[in-house]
Amino acid sequence: MSSHLNKYWLLIIAFLLVSLISGGIVLAVKQSRHKPVEISLSQTVSIQCEDEIYIGGTVVNPGFYPLREDDSIETLIQAAGLTPDADMGKIKIYVPKTGEVSQPQRINLNRAEAWLLDALPGIGPDRAQAIVNYRNQYGSFHRIEDLLNVSGIGSTTLGTIRDLVTLED
Repeated sequence: MSSHLNKYWLLIIAFLLVSLISGGIVLAVKQSRHKPVEISLSQTVSIQCEDEIYIGGTVVNPGFYPLREDDSIETLIQAAGLTPDADMGKIKIYVPKTGEVSQPQRINLNRAEAWLLDALPGIGPDRAQAIVNYRNQYGSFHRIEDLLNVSGIGSTTLGTIRDLVTLED
């Protein structure tokens, strides 16, 4: 009886070894099919971009902004200033075609912060802050000529910046 039992143990062990080996082979084949493919990108040529990009939509100051090689979209959007109810899915970015002539950016007098108004020719930090203070005290500008009511801004300065400012949203 003992030899009969040894026969069965020998068959069971042989069956287990064959199962183990065939299972290992199946796993190895499946594993080799699902290996991740490594993609190697060649060194790309850096684009020298010193141009302008238009940002519009739900930003405080829509218009053209200088675009440099190290700028990111987030940096440009921060420069334009998001409105409190901004939906990032509705921000418009326009990159002009080569040779396309762009209109100068118009700064919204009713929304621009002092640092942006300071960029206008003949304004400077003190007059820019005076514009913001006037707007805070008396409310939105209704006409561009209302700038004449701001301390330090006369008809010459108004004439210089008239085409660079707007009251539109």
